Amino acid sequence: MGTKKILYIAQEITPYLPDSPIATNCRYLPQAIQEKGQEIRTFMPKFGNINERRNQLHEVIRLSGMNLIIDDTDHPLIIKVASIQAARMQIYFIDNDDYFKRKQTIADDNNEEFTDNDERSIFYIRGVLETIKKLRWIPDIIDCHGWMTALTSLYIKTAYADDPCFKNSKVVYSLYNDDFKRPFSDTFINKLKFDGIEDKDIADLTGVVDFETLSNFAVKHADGVIQSEETINKNVLDNVTKAGKNFLPYQGNVDSSVEAINNFYENL
Repeated sequence: MGTKKILYIAQEITPYLPDSPIATNCRYLPQAIQEKGQEIRTFMPKFGNINERRNQLHEVIRLSGMNLIIDDTDHPLIIKVASIQAARMQIYFIDNDDYFKRKQTIADDNNEEFTDNDERSIFYIRGVLETIKKLRWIPDIIDCHGWMTALTSLYIKTAYADDPCFKNSKVVYSLYNDDFKRPFSDTFINKLKFDGIEDKDIADLTGVVDFETLSNFAVKHADGVIQSEETINKNVLDNVTKAGKNFLPYQGNVDSSVEAINNFYENL
């Protein structure tokens, strides 16, 4: 088994955001997989409550400067990077003032989820994929953590299907109990109609796009599914079984699961 290139697309990572099942797993799993001899790259959004000075983030000028068009509006893509020295691991951050300047992550101070979370998800995923292209780094496995990454497999298998960077990439969707309450906007489907994405590709997203709909869509299009938290939405978990996907049930914390996850990657 040769060295694999594993791309982690994370919604949260500690210490940049508070501990949570996603943030903690995405801090220690990439490190553990790297220590298994694999090559990794790790991304997360640069939410506005991340202290850039304390965490020593700096902009990568050669990767920044592109505009991504979402809903007929140009949004500048800014790439920043920081290092977790103890892990010998770099974290790339996707930034944009329209989507990530506010001082909260998913919801405001009154716990009202942002109405543009659908666009933020689209921008984040496309930002990661465009950055990987600029890096000319070809991932064997793309492991997605958090609902904000759920559309990755759609883009990989449609808009980026013929791109040399992703042509042979396998997408893993890691399941968490990270339910959101506000369904995506009614115009969400139109925002997805990017080059290479057709109506037939997003037929399962018609109607109300809530957490279950989005998660089931991610599962359907993924090459493999990992249960990364002990308790997750039962309907989503049942759907994994019905879909007949390569599936790794919950294995415990990173220390107890890394061997099984590494083997899961290899078998894909």
